[in-house]
Amino acid sequence: MHQLTLTQLQQGLANGDFTATDIAEHYLSRIEAHDPQLNSFITITADQALAQAKAADKARAKGEAGPLNGLPIAHKDMFCTQGVKTTSASRMLDNFVPPYNATVVERLQQAGMVMLGKTNMDEFAMGSSNTTSFYGAVKNPWQPDCVPGGSSGGSAAAVAARLTPAATGSDTGGSIRQPAALTGITGLKPTYGRISRWGMIALASSMDQAGPMATTAEDCALLLNALAGHDNKDSTSATQAAEDYTQGLQQPISGLRIGVPEEFFPETLSSGVANPVRAALSLLEEQGAVLVPISLPCLAWVVPTYTALVAAEACSNLSRFDGVRFGHQCDNPKDIEDLFTRSRSEGFGANVKERILLGNSMLSVENYQRYYVKAQQVRRLISQALTEALQEVDLIAGPTTPDVAFGFDDKQDPVSMNLSDTFTIGANLAGLPAISFPVGFEQGLPVGAQLIGGAFKEAQLLQVVHQYQQATQWHQETPKLGAAQ
Repeated sequence: MHQLTLTQLQQGLANGDFTATDIAEHYLSRIEAHDPQLNSFITITADQALAQAKAADKARAKGEAGPLNGLPIAHKDMFCTQGVKTTSASRMLDNFVPPYNATVVERLQQAGMVMLGKTNMDEFAMGSSNTTSFYGAVKNPWQPDCVPGGSSGGSAAAVAARLTPAATGSDTGGSIRQPAALTGITGLKPTYGRISRWGMIALASSMDQAGPMATTAEDCALLLNALAGHDNKDSTSATQAAEDYTQGLQQPISGLRIGVPEEFFPETLSSGVANPVRAALSLLEEQGAVLVPISLPCLAWVVPTYTALVAAEACSNLSRFDGVRFGHQCDNPKDIEDLFTRSRSEGFGANVKERILLGNSMLSVENYQRYYVKAQQVRRLISQALTEALQEVDLIAGPTTPDVAFGFDDKQDPVSMNLSDTFTIGANLAGLPAISFPVGFEQGLPVGAQLIGGAFKEAQLLQVVHQYQQATQWHQETPKLGAAQ
């Protein structure tokens, strides 16, 4: 059953091949058997899942089933879940139980989905390896001595290992696409504002974007149908009407112009990544797409620009965690200064503290104009360059990451970690949609390719990847751990 896609599970439920309760029990048993080796979940909501599954079965029997009725989902532990601990993988929120659901959670629940649990992540979504979690590192199901990527590494690992058919993630600089690439699944970062951020614990509010993670583009389209749309509770939520993202999946891609920036294939890019991506582009060309060489020199600026802006926004967003309003509180504080100092020192991990310090420096009187304002100006230039390129071509293509999954002892310094997102950050700075999908393997580890589209062109991205996946089997490959019963 766990080898079925979300779409196939949906069809099986409609045909009466199995019940929502059967599905929930199957996945919960897999989580119990395999997750101790992966650490992809922080919280497993078994009792709630079974109750929701039984309710879904009753609704189906009455002819009242929602569009995703009875299908399982796991949520990244930065989406607030009513009555269920939401930690953002930090000691700071180890005791936080929200009294409400994030809009992402609420919409999938209203569609009938069954929540299996909350997935592990980098603390406050800061990282590209899923090693900074207060609850321990997540392991890549393809090679447990390698990282699954981050910050949505728990969601990616759980989907890749078939512990859930789909999961939610968030993407600030590549945190859906990078782990999707490193674990061999499909991950979509929609246009900024396409999915509500309400109830999502913020890292950088001008770049954070929720999105679906699953084995196929078809499954991501199915989830996006439920997730997309305006939300009055989120002032950054897009007012543009959502669409049926599954409707155009079968349309051919003949004549589609795909720009291939030379900067996405530098001499330093390993052949183990470059060759599968180029092969995937060649297949799209065989299917009728037109490959157009382009140049995007602005990509050289994305990492320093992102580093400055994310640190500044993060330190501002995390200022609310002081041990008074909510969050970890130190024992027996001597005075208010001691309360703030020790609560934040004890509650935050080293990586988060570094970002807070850097952000405060960026926003200081001495550096505000020199770094923060300058970074905002460069961000505008990057956004303009990508937008202009997408007026000449329909999509931009290249690798998702410079390397396959790396070992736990590699790339642990902040600079190397940020460079893992070299190819993904641009879409976040410009607020554009992008998708990662598996295109091959290098030394037993998945390789991902990325497509970036124009604003609100998610349907086109999903269409192209679906057509590619109809002609290939990379998305069907499953790690040995996940293939076990």
